[in-house]
Amino acid sequence: MNALPSESQLLTAIEAIYDAAPNPSLWPQALGVIADCFGDVGALLGWHRDDGSIGTIVSTNLIEAQRDYEESGWTKRDIGAIRASERGYFFNGEPYTNRHVVSKDEIHRDPFFVQFRAQHGLGPFAGVAVSPDPHVGVVLCMQGYAGRSEYSDAELATLSRIGRYVEKSLRLSIRLLDAELAKLGLGDALARIGIGVFALDSLGRVVFSNPAGQRLIGDQLQLVQDRLRIGSGAVRNTIDEVIARTLRGDPRGLMDDPKPVLVQSTGADRRLVVHLLPVAARTSPVEQFLTHTRVIVLAIEQKLDKPADPAVVRDVLGLTLGEARIAALVGAGLPPKEAAERLGIAEDTARNVLKRVFSKVGVSRQSELATLLTKLVLR
Repeated sequence: MNALPSESQLLTAIEAIYDAAPNPSLWPQALGVIADCFGDVGALLGWHRDDGSIGTIVSTNLIEAQRDYEESGWTKRDIGAIRASERGYFFNGEPYTNRHVVSKDEIHRDPFFVQFRAQHGLGPFAGVAVSPDPHVGVVLCMQGYAGRSEYSDAELATLSRIGRYVEKSLRLSIRLLDAELAKLGLGDALARIGIGVFALDSLGRVVFSNPAGQRLIGDQLQLVQDRLRIGSGAVRNTIDEVIARTLRGDPRGLMDDPKPVLVQSTGADRRLVVHLLPVAARTSPVEQFLTHTRVIVLAIEQKLDKPADPAVVRDVLGLTLGEARIAALVGAGLPPKEAAERLGIAEDTARNVLKRVFSKVGVSRQSELATLLTKLVLR
């Protein structure tokens, strides 16, 4: 059995993940650090958008294998990825590995394993869906060495934990990876994205805010003497404490469970979902934006007539990511068939997931689910 990563290794990986949030060119490096946590060859992020486009980012050790994978047509013969997709792992947020999608006989006989993976010295794989965007499916996939033992349940749990940090970091990276924004400098790209971005220095002062963030300044998001005041009461105390720990260099600021914070507006037409991305002091200032930044605050406006953020639904109701995606859409009034179409899954799958949601949260109708979401998430 492979040894689980130490807290020090996890901290290094989390720092690399957050470093990549505003600078997507650092994702190959971050993926390599994640792979080191498991003693693996490498790791990759694979995504597909609802417009049919696909893409992959790989750690350095996987560049040659990924080129062969794409150029030799293995994308259509990757039985592991095909089965994982068919069985909902690209959607549901549950970690998976070989034993969940292929048999031992297939591993010994299927060309994808005996030719492609063997040629590149690859053994077991493991993955977890980490998409923070309803329009983009993303999977974090580990690639083990040939001869490596199967990923244990404990390793899969660790992968799932790391996936939560990746998910939060991608909330910014996905927008910056947009084809048009990728051609711009970081400052220009941040100015054009539709979410609020605030950069805080080591004293907690706002040293950068983009136009979308400036438009959100109001009752629950204020600038007071160059400092952000987010929410009120317990919500403000929670955010202030996380920021303070991070600015003190307290590792807990990085290691905290990366849950989003829901900030209720006193207005009737919106709510804010806030994510805190710590930036390690060792970050090289590739862009002027990062020179003094120690915390990046993402403020995402959620219209009350739109589905709730699945990450918030997941954390508030204790669901899986896949269950939360269905709950958010159905709770907003979409029938299961339309929700399935939006998520790229079969209608039967959506209905089965919805049944699990009903069972977990104690309701029996879509209207009751909508009422529950309104009370707990959208109020």
